[in-house]
Amino acid sequence: MSRKGVSHNDTGSGATLDERAPTQLYLITPPRIDDVDGFADRLAEALDAGPVACLQIRLKDIDDDSVKRVTERLLEVSHARGVPVLMNDRPDLALATGCDGVHVGQDDTPYAEARRLLGGRAMIGVTCHASRHLAMEAAEAGADYVAFGAFFPTGTKEAKARAPLEILEWWQDIALVPCVAIGGITPENCRPLVEAGADFLAVVGAVWNHPQGPGAAVKAFEKAMAGA
Repeated sequence: MSRKGVSHNDTGSGATLDERAPTQLYLITPPRIDDVDGFADRLAEALDAGPVACLQIRLKDIDDDSVKRVTERLLEVSHARGVPVLMNDRPDLALATGCDGVHVGQDDTPYAEARRLLGGRAMIGVTCHASRHLAMEAAEAGADYVAFGAFFPTGTKEAKARAPLEILEWWQDIALVPCVAIGGITPENCRPLVEAGADFLAVVGAVWNHPQGPGAAVKAFEKAMAGA
């Protein structure tokens, strides 16, 4: 089947899904950003290094005003480069900050409520762990993508399930909705995920903690994905 990719629309107010062949990177912020301007520079380096489908803002243990302040700065960097931005968990904050959509987990705001708040043009993705049933439900409800994982051990977030490669193959066989692979993904281990059919690779530490910087990490992913 044709894979789908994310593209930002001309107005900067929303996102659309386009057919696009290669697997793409889906960046997620680290859970804590102390130096906002410094991180904005690192984000610009990552986005300038190679194709990135979108950025998810996933900040933990900070107040809403701080999330809004960080988001405002990162939106500037991302939208200037045509990269859409999704808020993690919080459709209300996505709406308040002008994000292009939201990513919701199984314990967060339900998909239907997120869609009601954000409207039909917003991009909404849903965590499905390793559940075929949850993925089917999300797709049938209208989710713009489903996320499977974790595929590898990760220190970013405690994984509730370990997803098998076969779930990506199955999804590509039966669904048109794009799928995101997440969990401990690095340039060294990503090729099986690409070969199995992941449309996006969601990455955190492998980019922001790369010893040569986030730009080098994006280039390494691009090379690894192209060789799959």
